[in-house]
This record gives sequence, C-alpha cells and structure tokens, in this order.
Amino acid sequence: MPKQKYDACIEACNACALACNYCASSCLQEQDVKMMAKCITLDIDCAQVCAFAAAAMARGSEHAAAICALCADICQSCSDECAQHHMEHCQECAKACQQCAQECRKMAGIA
Repeated sequence: MPKQKYDACIEACNACALACNYCASSCLQEQDVKMMAKCITLDIDCAQVCAFAAAAMARGSEHAAAICALCADICQSCSDECAQHHMEHCQECAKACQQCAQECRKMAGIA
C-alpha cells in the first residue's frame, strides 16, 4: 500500500498520542488524582499504541493492519473514558481518540 494511503492514519495516530500524553499529564495535576487513575492509565496505553501504529505504518510493516485494529480498540476505550470527564483536556483527548479510532478502523479494513 502506498505511503499516501497511510498518511491520514499516521497523522491521526500522532495527534492522538500527543493529546493522550497531554491529558495524562494534566490529569496528574487534578485535585483528585486517584479518581483519574483509569483515565491516566488509558492515556498512557493509548499514546504508546498510537506511536507504535504510526511507526509500523511509516515503515510499511506487514503487521500494520493488525496493529491498527488493536490501536482502534484502545483508542475507543480511551475516548469513552475521557468523554466521562468534564475537563477540557479530557474532552479534547476524547475527540482525538475517536478520530484516531476511525482512521485506524479504515486502515485496518474494519470500518
């Protein structure tokens, strides 16, 4: 598959990883950090899998579709969790995760 077909998904993965890292860091600054534990954990998992998926696509890995399918699932979980919190960083993260999940599903052929 030509690199151009991966570009939108790579962009979405990179944007999501940034949003998740920012969200995790911001959650650590919240008054009740313990309440944000699940959000922080999912943010970290999501950021890592997004970076892995973007790298796999960039190098044309034969496993890119499978990695993106996993990435879509984790992004969806992170989006669902972040959407439950009213902080701006969580809402922005939820949007980035949802966009990434959609792009990864398309890339993996499960959209």
